[in-house]
Amino acid sequence: MSRKYKFHNASGVYFISFATVYWLDVFTRQLYFDILTDSIDYCRKYKGMKLYCYCIMPNHLHLIFQSTENNPSGLLRDFKKFTSKKLVQAIKVNPKESRKKWFLDMFEKAGKERSNVAQYQFWQQHNHPIELWSDKIIKQKINYIHNNPVKAGFVINPTDWKYSSARNFCDDYNVLEIDEM
Repeated sequence: MSRKYKFHNASGVYFISFATVYWLDVFTRQLYFDILTDSIDYCRKYKGMKLYCYCIMPNHLHLIFQSTENNPSGLLRDFKKFTSKKLVQAIKVNPKESRKKWFLDMFEKAGKERSNVAQYQFWQQHNHPIELWSDKIIKQKINYIHNNPVKAGFVINPTDWKYSSARNFCDDYNVLEIDEM
């Protein structure tokens, strides 16, 4: 793997993006959003995550975060491992999930492509962390994150996307709290 995409500074502030396998649009139901937001909230409260910016899209998410325990790689690994198990289980038992068999087949297919996966792979394995070292770069990444739903054509204004910290920047903390940088 390229050195370009690793956590080199354990105390650094990072921009990361990661997606579901095959870019599957999993996050279309409230239940699945809740699993992600509850997990992020848990990481903030108990795992040393400082969350500065976020956006959850139907098949991927963006975060600007920092690990107060100087272990961003471990924090992200644990988050992805926990959420993948929780989301697959939620899909399995959700009687309203019309795409259940297809999702599980795709997760299983992705899992078979990796020797280190027992059955299902939910998240793509790469995260592409980028350390943010200046105010200019941080603002650039915040704008990129907040404009993601606009570019995708889901909303006209960034603050209209419920699962984005663009709303927090306007003092609306109804989904997740964020930390001050």
